[in-house]
Amino acid sequence: MPAPHALDATHVPPDRLPRLMPSAPTPRLSEADLAVCRASLAHHSKTFHAASLLLPPSVRAPATVLYGFCRLADDTVDVEGGRRLALTQLRRRLDGVFDGRPQPVPADRALAAVVAQFGIPRRLLDLLLEGLAWDVDGRRYDSLDDLQAYAARVAGSVGAMMSVLMGARDPAALARACDLGVAMQLSNIARDVGEDARMGRLYLPQDWLREAGLDPDAWLADPQHSPALASVVQRLLRAAAPLYARAGAGITRLPMACRPGINAARRLYAAVGREVERAGFDAVQRRAVVPGRRKLAWLALAAVELWPSSRQLTAPPLPACEPLLAAIAELPWPARRTRAESVIDLFSRLEREDRQGRHGAPGHPDRDAAWHRSAA
Repeated sequence: MPAPHALDATHVPPDRLPRLMPSAPTPRLSEADLAVCRASLAHHSKTFHAASLLLPPSVRAPATVLYGFCRLADDTVDVEGGRRLALTQLRRRLDGVFDGRPQPVPADRALAAVVAQFGIPRRLLDLLLEGLAWDVDGRRYDSLDDLQAYAARVAGSVGAMMSVLMGARDPAALARACDLGVAMQLSNIARDVGEDARMGRLYLPQDWLREAGLDPDAWLADPQHSPALASVVQRLLRAAAPLYARAGAGITRLPMACRPGINAARRLYAAVGREVERAGFDAVQRRAVVPGRRKLAWLALAAVELWPSSRQLTAPPLPACEPLLAAIAELPWPARRTRAESVIDLFSRLEREDRQGRHGAPGHPDRDAAWHRSAA
């Protein structure tokens, strides 16, 4: 995670941020905090960053903020050596975020602003931290259902939060957004088998390993590629494929401007699995990367493929994703819609002002004055 920005750029004026509750001050999003989140996204996730470029500014900015905090949470658990203390600290940080008193770091301040304006349910972030707690515990997964429960927490939760940002309220569309998060996580697991094993982690379903003639403990002690392991990796990617197809159906229920970016994420993460397949499903000796030219081709397709098939729109939600859907269902429908719509102009203005600043065009006079004062 990049270091916090050295300058204290001015915040957005309070009258430009509608309040969630009249009695509580509204957290304010600064362009400096947003810039730090952007840098984290560009550095840590080139695939998601590429897809985000096709999102409208009104969604791209808060989505970047959500990613910034999720990245920070994941890194905190890893950097702290997987200790329970790290998770306890993260939960306390969320307490501050949802109380409107975030810690003085860019990721927390920015998340507090997004949470207040879009009404992100606390339960979604709690489920994310629950998944990270399973990493801390070194949990393994006996079956695909067990693994999907993990993927729903660490990635399906992000799909659910993205849906809130885009104002999606159709239960079927929400279920498909969670499907996409789970599918993307399964692709990541298939790609990172060797890397995870070298960290002492094993995510592949243990019953699949045993069916392939591999003892999970023995393999983890000496992780090697083999035809048997390749069959398990292939099986995992096959499990992700129908979820990507179902996610395509959900994209047809999103606002038109949001479809290219979400479709790009769907296409690019599915392409990761294709690269694993090109390598003979060897995810131990190499880490699959989608070449730049193929990324551009998938991005071009995603930009024009605005009407993916909707035949699987009404497929039942994954049982693993039901806690996510329940968390969103608890939101008051009209309030959720009002928050989403009221903040669209805010993030669009932030994006425009940021672009103007980068190209030397006149920006917001109050903001520019504050930057000069800080630099002095």
